[in-house]
Amino acid sequence: MPADPVGESGEARPRRGRPRGTSARQLEEIALRLFTDQGFHETTVDQIAAAAGVSRRTFFRYYDAKSDVLWNEFDSEVDTIRELLAEAPEDVPVLEAVRRAVLAANHYRAEDVPELRMRMNLLSTVAELAASATRHYDAWERAVIGFVARRTGQAEDSLYPLAVGRAVLATCRAAYERWSARADADLTLYLDAGLRALAAGFADEVLVGEPGSG
Repeated sequence: MPADPVGESGEARPRRGRPRGTSARQLEEIALRLFTDQGFHETTVDQIAAAAGVSRRTFFRYYDAKSDVLWNEFDSEVDTIRELLAEAPEDVPVLEAVRRAVLAANHYRAEDVPELRMRMNLLSTVAELAASATRHYDAWERAVIGFVARRTGQAEDSLYPLAVGRAVLATCRAAYERWSARADADLTLYLDAGLRALAAGFADEVLVGEPGSG
């Protein structure tokens, strides 16, 4: 999760109006290419904006900082998961509802791996980007924690909501990392397997083999 572990491609909703002819996703793609080609610190917001054919002001209509560009897809995934969990039927068990929401929010395929690997490399080698990860992962975790708290009638800082949120995030990150290393199937195959194993308490009988066709 990725970027990780991991959201469906598409335009993010701009915060203060949508400039003509560009999108958050386009800025993200351009920034990723420039960061990879010439370095994160060497790339300026002005360069990203110029390559996209927009103004610096337009860039900041979508993003608050240069480091936020690489989290566009991830943040969109968090929003989708939060919305899906809010709509989950009461008769669906907690972890089943979480599994369905996570799978619905992730549609990466094997051909998406090169871009995601570039992103992962930047996130793991640039200190500023690595530091920004905490805030985004916390938002993902909080989406699940909030759902569990509502479903169980407990406070969000209670043991079980916290335990479920953090266990689910860890499982999804493991699925994302394994998928990006193998690039042999859709990400959802790994997410599904990991979350089903988590729901089964990682019992010995489910810890057999590995998902994927390769």
